[in-house]
Amino acid sequence: MSLTDYFDAYCRKYQAYKGGPWCYEDGCIYRGLDLLTDATRDPRWRAHLHRFVDAQIGPDGSLKGYDPEEFNIDNILSGRVLFPLWRETGDDRYLAAARLLVGQLDRHPRISTGNYWHKLRYPHQVWLDGLYMALPFQIEFGQATGETDRIKDALAQFQSALDLTETPSGLYAHGYDESREQRWSDPETGKSPAVWSRAMGWLAMALVDALVMLPNDETTAGLRLRTKRMLLKLADLQTAGGLWSQVLEAPDLQGNYEESSASAMFAYAFLRAARLGVVSSADADRLRDAGLKALHALETRCVVSESGERHFSGICSVAGLGGFSGVYRDGTPEYYLTEAVVADDAKGVGPLMMASAEAEYVASLAAE
Repeated sequence: MSLTDYFDAYCRKYQAYKGGPWCYEDGCIYRGLDLLTDATRDPRWRAHLHRFVDAQIGPDGSLKGYDPEEFNIDNILSGRVLFPLWRETGDDRYLAAARLLVGQLDRHPRISTGNYWHKLRYPHQVWLDGLYMALPFQIEFGQATGETDRIKDALAQFQSALDLTETPSGLYAHGYDESREQRWSDPETGKSPAVWSRAMGWLAMALVDALVMLPNDETTAGLRLRTKRMLLKLADLQTAGGLWSQVLEAPDLQGNYEESSASAMFAYAFLRAARLGVVSSADADRLRDAGLKALHALETRCVVSESGERHFSGICSVAGLGGFSGVYRDGTPEYYLTEAVVADDAKGVGPLMMASAEAEYVASLAAE
């Protein structure tokens, strides 16, 4: 069975991640289906997408279960799919829903550098996850409406977030606490202690998705350079088997394992950056090879058969910083090895769809 068959079977059985309310986990699947549609022109992916998304959007653009007063940056991500659906259908409820989400961003609390808080319940904190959740959407909204100040703001937030979280190796810590009140934050730098692979995956996808939408000029030159250096550093950390460890730069950490959702994110970011000119042609060849190697490893080693069905295994269920469900997540390398490992989670399947879509372009070029 191919990945295409796996994705189709997965979507046929898929239920809204949180029982129906608008959420970022569903957004990972939406983004994957949108990119598969673009890459393959197979109508089944658009059909699945409409079935999922249209159930969550009211005639006036309201979003099921969405409360902007939560100021949850995660809830913005699913909005990325609204733009292609609006352009294709001309249905203004999609743009009305996007305006609802940008209304949250207009009032969303920020730290002193201008970066959005991760959530109202995580005050004064910036997490790498949140850059993917909000900033590409903000850029797309600015382009769709001509509100260019939103694009400038997103670029400034990328730069300051990288400044705040950069580690000596050139990778980035999972989070930053401006208040220094969290036990996980370094009292001098505010950074969390470890480089978590999926946080880096969110960041890599965010930067690549943003840069491919923007001109290659002086407004993005610095961010392009930092992105190239980061991607090449990540390529250096790819294991011999083609994947990446749950805790990066910790080869001797007992129990460290190859994590599949982050590996899918890196595969996607590498392939997209190589195809769409985020890096030079020489670096593109390296990243393309690394991305294809990762995707092959994921398909052959992590998409496993069980009782006649295939499942995408090796996905860290969830990880974060600070208090959650009665547990304090201290952000140490050891902490990231305590979270459950699951199969078929949307945070892994969505990026696997994205990487597979990018591989379609590589295959098409090879066939010409």
